[in-house]
Amino acid sequence: MTYCVGLLVHDGLVMLADSRTNAGVDHVSTFRKLTVWENRGDRMIALAAAGNLAVTQAVVNLLNEGVAGEEDGGEPTTIMQVKSMREAAQLVGRALRQVFALDGEALRQSGAEFAASLLLGGQVKGGAMRLFYIYAAGNYIQATRETSFFQVGETKYGKPILDRLVSFDTTLQDAAKLALISMDSTLRSNLSVGLPLSLLIARRDALEVAHNLSIDEKDSYFRVIHSRWSRALRSAFERLPDVPWD
Repeated sequence: MTYCVGLLVHDGLVMLADSRTNAGVDHVSTFRKLTVWENRGDRMIALAAAGNLAVTQAVVNLLNEGVAGEEDGGEPTTIMQVKSMREAAQLVGRALRQVFALDGEALRQSGAEFAASLLLGGQVKGGAMRLFYIYAAGNYIQATRETSFFQVGETKYGKPILDRLVSFDTTLQDAAKLALISMDSTLRSNLSVGLPLSLLIARRDALEVAHNLSIDEKDSYFRVIHSRWSRALRSAFERLPDVPWD
């Protein structure tokens, strides 16, 4: 399993993904699940992926090498050629459908699920910064001022803090902090999500990545988030009034 979260706020975009793909006593695999395409001054696009690793890697490969047009003979298009984030979302959807056409039946016959949930965020010159949730069928929805974050994968543990505190007016610093708290809650409750983490922060209209970080168990800031958040929760709990049994 995995956990990825994307937050689109007034000042920019935060995307965070874990790297665990298989959890067990004898074997734990890690793969980077956040892919970034950047041409400074022209575009910054990031894709966070949950689901069948073979499927999501095939999609990323197509985006790099070129996705064929919907009609026979259509010219292949790469993610670096799209003219808007809407076109980027459509291209990712088309790549998903092409991977399904190639591998969907074989996966079904082997008992595997064609599973993929993707978060696509970024900005292309001349357009707005956007965040999309793209489903396995290739269709998608877009983040709005009212719904300013999306999650994929193991979402339930990290969702309560985001529901309570995230809004479109949340600062970029606070959005990154909330994403990390959300991830910390998930790591604590689910062994199928694990370090290292990939964290991307991009400012609106900058058309470049501000921070692209890898966070492991030795990262001092994430250790502070983990310990202080746990203490703050316990302190808040202890200050709550007792249940009025009478």
